[in-house]
Amino acid sequence: MKIRLENVVKTFDTFRAVHGVSLDIGSGELVALLGPSGSGKTTILRMVAGLEYSDGGHIYFGDQDATDIPVRDRGVGFVFQHYALFPHMTIGENIAFGMKVSKLKRSTEEIEARVKDLLRLVKLDGLQDRFPAQISGGQRQRVALARALAVDPKVLLLDEPFGALDANVRRDLRRWLREIHAELGITTLFVTHDQEEALDLADRVVILNGGQIVQEGTPEQVCRQPNSAFVMRFLGDTNSLKTTVANGKAQLPAGEIDAPGCPDGPAEVFVRPGDLDWASDGAGIPADVHQVLDRPGNRRILAATVQGDTLEFDVAPETVVKAGDRGMVRIIRAKVFAAG
Repeated sequence: MKIRLENVVKTFDTFRAVHGVSLDIGSGELVALLGPSGSGKTTILRMVAGLEYSDGGHIYFGDQDATDIPVRDRGVGFVFQHYALFPHMTIGENIAFGMKVSKLKRSTEEIEARVKDLLRLVKLDGLQDRFPAQISGGQRQRVALARALAVDPKVLLLDEPFGALDANVRRDLRRWLREIHAELGITTLFVTHDQEEALDLADRVVILNGGQIVQEGTPEQVCRQPNSAFVMRFLGDTNSLKTTVANGKAQLPAGEIDAPGCPDGPAEVFVRPGDLDWASDGAGIPADVHQVLDRPGNRRILAATVQGDTLEFDVAPETVVKAGDRGMVRIIRAKVFAAG
């Protein structure tokens, strides 16, 4: 099922949460809406679900204008962050609930067979007689997904589905959800503020800020080709160096670096921690080491350039360096954007 949003607008009282968003989601595609709090991502998801109605624009499911169709008639499955399971019902009863109240009537035998199939799919075989309080948070989220899938939705919507779980469980469930999606091929739209989650799971990432789409593309495209200082800052750690651009070159103490497409004038150079290198001498930007932080896979250096800019970057774990050392920082790759 394809989904298309055309110039969708949503206002709450005097606050406009979504500003004319247009987006195409292909049939069977898994798309992440990613952005900071207040960026409009959950509002968009709720409008697609029919839990909120837009003030302008249209939402299409395939060729059908679904803008004003009630939520129960849209054929969507919705998974919330906090499971929303019925505590007084068993796992099997929770999964069966949507089928029992659906307009599409099924026999008791059909419902029981579907519950067993879904429990097998979400790897919870044999737990149908337990209650939500008797299973873990990760298992409850699997039940919530099984319940959403029970009604054979055309579209699956997930709102921060793993936000209430610890890091290790989230990683396991991300891999599992990707496998489920590959098996079922349901068009899926999910909301997250977790960049790693979006990049690990999605076929395409849509980055929002202030109720507008600021960039969309594959995980590779948004990571390797950020189109603005906002996206560069939002997607992970980054260092910023003030500079001036002239004739497509950014001027730095270590020399010039290419700044294609950046207009002449004040600008900023953005560099990821993994895109800087350290040496005790040679070419580069002179810097003094303030602190060395040891991590399992690397050492992170906190340093300050002689111009007063702070830099954080990673070196190999065997690198010999300590606080107080002076050396040279070399830029391996960087992005340059005009100063805001």
